[in-house]
Amino acid sequence: MKAVVTAEQGAKPEVAEVAKPQPGAGEVLVKVQASSINGFDLSVAGGHVVGMMEHRFPVVLGKDFAGTVEAVGAGVTRFAAGDKVFGVVTKAYLGDGGFGEYVAVPETVGIAQLPEGVDVAAAGAVGLAGTAAVDALDAAGPQAGETVLISGATGGVGAIAIQLAAAAGAKVIATAKPGEEADFVRGLGAHEVVDHTGDLPVQVRQVSPEGVDVIVHLAGDGSALAGLLTGKGRIASTVGYGADQHPAATFVMANPTPATLERLAADLAAGRLSVPVERTFTLDEVPAAFAEFAGGTRGKIAITVA
Repeated sequence: MKAVVTAEQGAKPEVAEVAKPQPGAGEVLVKVQASSINGFDLSVAGGHVVGMMEHRFPVVLGKDFAGTVEAVGAGVTRFAAGDKVFGVVTKAYLGDGGFGEYVAVPETVGIAQLPEGVDVAAAGAVGLAGTAAVDALDAAGPQAGETVLISGATGGVGAIAIQLAAAAGAKVIATAKPGEEADFVRGLGAHEVVDHTGDLPVQVRQVSPEGVDVIVHLAGDGSALAGLLTGKGRIASTVGYGADQHPAATFVMANPTPATLERLAADLAAGRLSVPVERTFTLDEVPAAFAEFAGGTRGKIAITVA
């Protein structure tokens, strides 16, 4: 099958022909139609995960996937051939990925049914970013009427977190540059916008003099942001800022449980959530798409596989 791989340690991502995976016991084989780029993919491609996770070369890159079940392994009960599904590759090693024509994944985690009416491209872009947004907000628990600062609001996780926080009844302050970025986050439901290239604490105090109740920390200096918290404030960070740095902080690692994925799917199906896609690339264009992603995006960069 065609896939985007790193052939060996230190090799740059390339499009290559690799063996089609086969579903083992408890696994589902998915014919992939759509995926998207996440920061983790760049970390793997750049060799930054070497020593942290086992690499089984050639490593097929890509965490997200959406498509149709092709076959199931022994003991699988949740899915059958022909089911439309989406999710996140969650194996303990790196080798199988969503940037290929097929991927084999366990049925117990990282996969859910795709409801009728949900665009497969959106499903292929929501898995990891959506899970990170849900888990961060669940960890911080914003309540209706509280103020939430989302630092790193223009990326894939931030774009979803804005919508979820606003839907929870919170006042959302989003970081974005003036102009198109500011318009983008306002369009997603942000009530106030602050420019992260300027004096962020001063700007936040101008729109929320008493500080903020919740910080969703996706980018920026966590310690500087923590000074903006109210007495009951909480921080949820996806970038390594946790309880060791601040007693109100929780380091969040996205865990794409079936329940979380089903929640995202239901929100997509009901129109409560959208996945903004800045640009779509084909599988052959993924190596070039990495460079665009590294330069910063508004929302997601989607990948069309088939």
